Amino acid sequence: MVGSGILGGLITVLRHVLQKPYTRQYPEEAVPLKGRFRGYDFAWSEERCTGCATCAKACPHGCIDIVTDPLPNGRYNIDVFDIDIGKCMVCGLCVEVCPYDALFMGADFALASERRWDMVQHKQDIGSRERLSAYFRPAFGNEIAVRNELRGDYTTSKGVAKPAAEEKKA
Repeated sequence: MVGSGILGGLITVLRHVLQKPYTRQYPEEAVPLKGRFRGYDFAWSEERCTGCATCAKACPHGCIDIVTDPLPNGRYNIDVFDIDIGKCMVCGLCVEVCPYDALFMGADFALASERRWDMVQHKQDIGSRERLSAYFRPAFGNEIAVRNELRGDYTTSKGVAKPAAEEKKA
């Protein structure tokens, strides 16, 4: 039959025309993130960190640079703590091996930059983040959810973190 290909294509289009699209317009519509989403922005607690450099040793790409000075009490003074997110593959090994729970992964992924040196997060930049990920820290899941809620995001019972802009629309 002549035109059977066109008719088949038209049937396929009509079948899917009333379905809700799967894509979103990213800058205008934020995608809901899972509670354990691993982002590029790291959160680091200087109070918990002892400067043992276990995270730097575990990193397969050498993204973490730590320079310390020993203190008389057996701890270390951390002079430099840098993470090069340009080299980071977000494997999470640094977070997993930290024996003091001093390093967390964040929940942000929009960290584009025009210059290479802006991809290095320094000690003063890593201290606090807007949202944290509960990746490899399920014990801190409720604490992180409360912290995210206080900062404008919330986590549902299914573990989906919704941006504050989406909350205001509802």
